[in-house]
Amino acid sequence: MLVPAADLSEQISTAGMEASGTGNMKFQANGAVTIGTLDGANVEISQHVGRDNILIFGLTADEVHQRWIHGYDPRAVIEADIHLVQVLEAVRSGVFSPDDPGRYAPIVDDLYNSDHFMVTADFGAYAKAQRHAAALYREPAHWRHMSLRNTANAGWFSSDRAIREYAENIWQAPMNPR
Repeated sequence: MLVPAADLSEQISTAGMEASGTGNMKFQANGAVTIGTLDGANVEISQHVGRDNILIFGLTADEVHQRWIHGYDPRAVIEADIHLVQVLEAVRSGVFSPDDPGRYAPIVDDLYNSDHFMVTADFGAYAKAQRHAAALYREPAHWRHMSLRNTANAGWFSSDRAIREYAENIWQAPMNPR
């Protein structure tokens, strides 16, 4: 049975920092198109639905690692993108928290000073992917094709397969099929 949920599933963890992805697997099985980084289950989803049926953006896990090794300067990233500067100014000013205008200032400060999850590094690619998703959504036949391709290829994520692989590869306990 299909469960109506969403047309677009956002899975935007920093590449290399997400351990799972059962939520986006459920969205995928129910026809949602995934927009996300090449991380967690998104890696496997893209392999099974094809890169034309998932919207991948941002840094890879290796690129994230390399940025940390070579020195990541989020302030420089932010100052190089006027749209990101404007977004962060709006967040800091209290536009999204008029009852407590300073509520999100510490988050903005963290993004400028450390940005552990490299949110600022992926911002431009995320915005571009969102514009691409909006354009694709305005093409209903194409969007339906992507959606159906996602549902049709969701079977690989079955618990039967996962348990069998765990039993054989991790627990070294071969399972006998019925």
